[in-house]
Parts: sequence; structure tokens; C-alpha cells
Amino acid sequence: MGVEVPPHDPRPSPPASFASALRGETVAVIAEIKRHSPSKGPINPAIDCARQARAYAAGGADAISVLTEPDRFGGTLADIASARSATLLPLLRKDFLVAESQLAEALAAGASAALIIVRAIEPPRLGALARFAESIGLDVLFEVRDETELARALDSGATIIGVNNRNLETLVIDPSTVERILPLIPRHCIAIAESGYTTREQVAAAGRVGADAVLIGSSFSASIDPAQAVRAMTGVAKASRD
Repeated sequence: MGVEVPPHDPRPSPPASFASALRGETVAVIAEIKRHSPSKGPINPAIDCARQARAYAAGGADAISVLTEPDRFGGTLADIASARSATLLPLLRKDFLVAESQLAEALAAGASAALIIVRAIEPPRLGALARFAESIGLDVLFEVRDETELARALDSGATIIGVNNRNLETLVIDPSTVERILPLIPRHCIAIAESGYTTREQVAAAGRVGADAVLIGSSFSASIDPAQAVRAMTGVAKASRD
């Protein structure tokens, strides 16, 4: 008798959860696809999102951030779909998102999560956006820069919180922002350190104050070997937050 072969399931595997991907024993790496930035200008204007996503996955990235804002960052919503075609790693849509329709667009394009900048949204709207995202199965990364914004995020039900070292008005990076704010994030939340990370020691410093993950964009996108650039940042120890 021949061996019975189970029928092939043509449905693709679903992308991994953004939140679950960042709950490892070491500092998770969120590798960003970024063509331009207001602070640096052109970084890699011709970047191929599918190829870059494959390289990030090969290097051991835990998740991928895709900038879709067109005017200052040179991105498009189609970049999410392109990256999704190349990997099942969770994808974060990073943009200036203020409406439920933009969250729905992110999900439809293949994103697992979306960024909400707390200072850009009135407090009542934060909770509404969080509830809508939950209703459609989309994780939300709430980005904060100070204690007041952190309190607003927590009041809105945030469970994934990013602390941005960059002042979005002046574009200046202050590493003490993460050092001050990130340890205040409750242990049940995922804490992400953002902006200014270019070396393993900087990632280690974030890990020492309790970062569950770091988001790195410019240095990875500019690298001639993005897989190796990501690999060099993986496996960094992290401390628990009290």
C-alpha cells in the first residue's frame, strides 16, 4: 500500500503577530525600509521593498517597519504589499495615521500593525483608533516622547509603546529620552526604543533599561549588506523593567 499524502492546503500561512514577535528573550530587532528622511535626505531612493524584506528576514529581523508616507519619506502603501509578498514576518505600517480608514488600508495591504503618534491625536480619538484597530485584528504601536504622552497612551489601552529619541519638531536625537521614559512603561506592555540606533552597544544600552525591541531604519536601509547589518544587532540581552 502506498503512503497516504494529506491534501495540499493552498492557503498561505498568516503573517506572524507583531506583538508576539517582540516578546523574545533578547532585544527584538524591527528593521525599517526607508527611502528618505527629513533629517538625512535621500537614504536609498531606489530600494526594492521585496528584496530588502528578504534580506532583513535572512539577517534575523523579528519584524519589519515600512514607511509609507510619500512626501517626506518617499514611501507608498504599495510598499507594504511588496514587502508582504517576500516575507511572513510581521509588518508595521509607519506613517502619519489619524483615521480608521488608514488603519483598514494598512491591514488590507498586508500590515500586522500600524503606528500612531500620540502627540498628533487628540486624547478621545486615541481610544477610538485603538478600539477600531483591535476590532479588525491590527496591532497598534503608540509612539511617545514624554511622560504626559505615555500616560495618554496607557489611558487609551496601549500595550505596545515606542519611545522616540527624535524630537519631531527639531529632528534632534536625544538618547536620554529612551533612558528616562522607557523604564516607566509597565511590564505587561511591549517597550520599543526608536531612533538613533546604529551600533550594537547602543542596542545593548536600550536593553539595559528594559527595551523589548529596537526600531532601526536609516543604517539598515543604507547598508550594502542589510542582512549582515541586521545580524550584527541581534541576540542582545535585555533587562526586565521593574
